[in-house]
Amino acid sequence: METLQKLTEKEEEVMRHYWLHGEMTVREALESYEEPRPHFNTISTYVHILESKGYLRREKRGASLYFMPAVDLDEYRKMAVKGVISRFFNNSYRSIVSAFVKDEAISVDELKEIIDIIERQNKD
Repeated sequence: METLQKLTEKEEEVMRHYWLHGEMTVREALESYEEPRPHFNTISTYVHILESKGYLRREKRGASLYFMPAVDLDEYRKMAVKGVISRFFNNSYRSIVSAFVKDEAISVDELKEIIDIIERQNKD
């Protein structure tokens, strides 16, 4: 996986529309928003930024320009999680799990369930 530039919160919001709906024109992307919708030029700007960062690719069909994800959501999630673990937990998955347990964001029972899942996956 190539190294991708980090997304801003707004860029990520636009990408979520493309991950959810797939290929769309900028106008279709705008229509995928609930009211009040952002301005067309705002979405257009973000779409072109996302294309320049390698997250979207374009395809011309007749007079229309369609954009579609060039990076799938799972790939982005993995990259984002690795970034958080690297920046805040010194690349230690143990530290992040410990922090979740300490902050009571995950219970001991949930942790045992996760361990069971991992053990079952390793047996396959």
